[in-house]
Amino acid sequence: MTADVEARAKEEFDAAIRMETAPMSKGEMVAALCDYDVVMISLGDHFTAEVFAEAGHVVRCKLLANVGVGFNHIDVAAATAAGVAVTNTPGAVTDATADIGLTLMLMTARRAGEGERAVRAGAWEGWHPVQFLGTHMSGRHVGILGMGRIGQAIARRCHFGFGMVVSYVARSDKELSFPATRCADVQSLAASVDFLVVAVPGGSETQHLVDADVFESMKSSGFLINIARGEVVDEAALIHALETKQIAGAGLDVYEFEPKVPEALSCRENVTLLPHLGTAAEDVRSDMGQMALDNVAAFINGQTLPNSVS
Repeated sequence: MTADVEARAKEEFDAAIRMETAPMSKGEMVAALCDYDVVMISLGDHFTAEVFAEAGHVVRCKLLANVGVGFNHIDVAAATAAGVAVTNTPGAVTDATADIGLTLMLMTARRAGEGERAVRAGAWEGWHPVQFLGTHMSGRHVGILGMGRIGQAIARRCHFGFGMVVSYVARSDKELSFPATRCADVQSLAASVDFLVVAVPGGSETQHLVDADVFESMKSSGFLINIARGEVVDEAALIHALETKQIAGAGLDVYEFEPKVPEALSCRENVTLLPHLGTAAEDVRSDMGQMALDNVAAFINGQTLPNSVS
């Protein structure tokens, strides 16, 4: 946690701070459920049904306060059955994640990563008219898969900042402050846009939502951008689409088997790879931690949880 979040946790609660940054092991998660009243966790900590089952009837924990908006790493049904509430931190992550979405779009379309690597390697021989020619993003067509808070923030930046045409797929029509067209399904969205941006929640309902059929629908000049969860995109299908030039490139901040990144992706110049930077700004991570602690404080004081997901 950032310093201010850690300080508040120690000041307001009898907090034990785990200093390791690696995800908790299964044994640690079971012990946490049995030894603590509240556990603050993050996306690497997979509280599965198996973890709750192993904890059995000695679960002491009554709240899992997730530091992050996505909670697909928690089996919410198993938590509820064990008497454990689950909260998250929506809102705090929106703008930072949207910014990374635009970063990936620009880097991939304008070949910025490839160009930077050439400069660092001493391979740049100076400016010439057809050097590192990429795709101009302004005025293009962007498709947003999932028009929630983050999807809308990305679309807003695309429309007002770059004059892009916006289409989207969502469960229902959205009232937006900019023009946008709702498409019937993912395939029709993919077929019509220059950039397909994935911004849906993770979980079983969206696993491999972007699959081989979607890539076959995309333009050969199209780009896939994923700032959602890695498992939403079928990574093997993405690699095939890149290798067969079904699409022009991809920008990824998340991976199906994170932190493992296949060599077939890391070796490609037309793929931008970021280490899950979506919310990696100090003030944003502090806001996330403070929101999680607000949930903890509400729980301790017997109040309604501000951000309950269970």
